[in-house]
Order: sequence, then structure tokens, then C-alpha cells
Amino acid sequence: MSIYIGIDSGTQSTKAVALDLDSGKVVAEARAPHRLITGLPVGHMEQHPQQWVAALDTTIGTVASQIDRTRVKGIGISGQQHEFVPLDAEGEVIRPAKLWCDTSTTEECEILTKALGGTKAAIRKAGLAILPGFTAPKILWLKRNEPKNYAKLRHVLLPHDYLNFYLTGVYFMEYGDASGALLMDVRKRKWSKAVINAIDSKLADYLPQLRESDTIVGMLKHRGGGQVWVFIRRHCFGRGRR
Repeated sequence: MSIYIGIDSGTQSTKAVALDLDSGKVVAEARAPHRLITGLPVGHMEQHPQQWVAALDTTIGTVASQIDRTRVKGIGISGQQHEFVPLDAEGEVIRPAKLWCDTSTTEECEILTKALGGTKAAIRKAGLAILPGFTAPKILWLKRNEPKNYAKLRHVLLPHDYLNFYLTGVYFMEYGDASGALLMDVRKRKWSKAVINAIDSKLADYLPQLRESDTIVGMLKHRGGGQVWVFIRRHCFGRGRR
């Protein structure tokens, strides 16, 4: 029997299921809640990424306790999109993540749209109009409103990218998410110099590798046992016996 664990890190909770690939049945499942940070100004919606990590560990641990772990062949992680997880040079979280539903970046959207030559020009250069839900204006918000935190910025990730970084120590983002981050030229499938320069030319050094969603990312760290291969969103990592 081959078992695969699927993880979804959403806005309200992290869910995990263990699927018996041979029978197609879910053989274990778990859930752990997340909380929004309270008391923020209107339009600000934020969470502590450390809650996602704790929930990830809890749900995987709960599911693993209900199955034969030697049968687990892989784990895949998906998550909420368009957020902004700012990390420093050591990979430590600088401040809480601004979520997809955060609308505090309206002014930054206007600034970026103007810098790119208007909405039609922005669509030509990035594939999307500049809207508050996307990641790019959140980065500009940090630069304009929290310059001390921005000065520490060295890595930009989305929530499930951060969880995969926690598991592997590898910084990466898959193409679909990168397009929604509003930082990629969707036609050329590479980071958009126009959008990056409209925020800060140094930002190009802070963005992760771009890869296909079925690419092997790296080996699982701090878990012991045999080799582990980690795949990007919607896919899985294989593991040896412990």
C-alpha cells in the first residue's frame, strides 16, 4: 500500500489527508486552525507564518499517528495565494504576512499602475491589472510604510512556498503562483523587470527560483531517515524508510 499525504494551508486552517493510492480512499485526516491578527486598522488582514508551521507539524503528526509511516511515499502542499511572506537573509520572518484579502495597498496599486504606464500597459508587462490582492503592491507597501523592515528583506515567498522552505531550506516558486504575485512576465515566463524596477531594482535579487509545478525541489531537512524529494505545489515528495 502506497500512502500520500496532502496538505492545504488555507486562510482559516491547515488540512491534511492521507490517501491510499491503491484503493483511492482517505485513510486519515486532520485539521489545525489559524487566527487572523486582531486589532489592525480597517483593510489590514495579516497572519503570523509561525502559525502555519505549527499547524503543518500538528496535522502531519496527527495523520502520521494513524497510519503506517513506512508506507508514506510523498507529501504535497498547496496554500493560499498572493500573500507576502517577507524573510531576512537568514530565512527568518520579518513581520506578519499580508494576506490575499488585505486591501490596505490601494495607494500602492495606483503608484505601480502609473509607474508602468497605466492599466493596459501593466497588463502588457505583467499579464494582470495591479490590484490590492496581489503580492507586488504589498512589497511596495512594506517599502513605503515600514522602511526598517524593508531594509531587512532578502527573500519573498508565498505561504506554501514558505512551508516548503521550512521543510527543505530551498527558496522557489512555481509559475502559476508567480503570475498571481504580479511580479512575472507571463508571456516570457520570467520575472518582470518592469514591475520589479517600479518597486525597487534590488528586488530582483530577493525573488526565488521559478520552476514547473512537478519539479523536484530538494531534500527534506531536519526529519532524519532516508532521502526525501520535495515537489512543488499540488505534487509530492518521496521518502525513504525511517
